[in-house]
Amino acid sequence: MPRKPANILRFLAARVREALADTPVVLIHGPRQSGKTTLARMVGEPRGYRYFSFDDEAARSAAEQDPVGFVADLPGRVILDEVQRVPGLFTALKAAVDRHRTPGRFILTGSANVLLVPKLADSLAGRMGILRLHPLAQCEIAGRKPGFLGTLFAGIFRTRVTERLGEAYGTASRCVVPGLR
Repeated sequence: MPRKPANILRFLAARVREALADTPVVLIHGPRQSGKTTLARMVGEPRGYRYFSFDDEAARSAAEQDPVGFVADLPGRVILDEVQRVPGLFTALKAAVDRHRTPGRFILTGSANVLLVPKLADSLAGRMGILRLHPLAQCEIAGRKPGFLGTLFAGIFRTRVTERLGEAYGTASRCVVPGLR
């Protein structure tokens, strides 16, 4: 089980909650260590979602050996972490959603390569909301709302003119690339 996450409010959390309100499956995907698991747990666990990680050998083995049985035995609301590790699960999830189409039933996390396997992404077409999570933004770390665009469009964005670095360092304005003249 992953260590207890820091309580950093992620801007994507509101979109995850919104997607869960009307979509049976929500996939949070993005690069390694971007906070997918932390976000899924922060949104899901207070709402009663049970957490399963396919980094756990027993869970992965059970899902690989009998994907239909594994999905049938899941509680009503689940987080399935690192779902790309069990590609055979996607067809079983599709069948479960088609039998009982309940919004917000599954939160999936996985790396971007989930979407690169056409059979996987297509099997849940029309049943899955896909949200991309990027690494932490500076304003998320600082705990404040983003303001760049508002500041820019309000015309109060501070700018200044500076000298070129090449002139400040004398001969640094010329660059020589090996093999080119």
